[in-house]
Amino acid sequence: MTVRIVCVGKLKERYFIDACAEFQKRLSRFCSLEITEVPDEKAPESLHPADEDLVRDKEGKRILKAIGPKDFVVALAIDGRQMTSEAFAEYLAARETEARPLTFVIGGSLGLSQEVYARADAKISFSKMTFPHRIARLLLLEQLYRGCKIRAHEAYHK
Repeated sequence: MTVRIVCVGKLKERYFIDACAEFQKRLSRFCSLEITEVPDEKAPESLHPADEDLVRDKEGKRILKAIGPKDFVVALAIDGRQMTSEAFAEYLAARETEARPLTFVIGGSLGLSQEVYARADAKISFSKMTFPHRIARLLLLEQLYRGCKIRAHEAYHK
């Protein structure tokens, strides 16, 4: 299975870089994994809503350029489908049978553009809470690994 993660922004903190690298290494047994970082749009703390849309749109265009035409796209979104780790493992298994690259999209600090949501085949959520993109990336990598271990009937999940 080919899994791609397209995310806005770079990891800067060594502890996030190291943690993500560890899960990337662990996942290499189970899938081909690619992470594409697109630049975030610089924006001050407080923006007019119209300016927020402009930021999301600029980041969204960068995201869309990184997505393949045949990719099954899953947007991480607060209003997305929530599921257990076991259900996520089943979700991964179902996507694997489609033989399309599975691409997860993580937005920047203002979220994803409407254009990205329109391209998405599905939306999932890890929680009703909001997480910084760095934590969302780490959570996604960990849950991908957990899902692979569940599917392989290995002990990590406990």
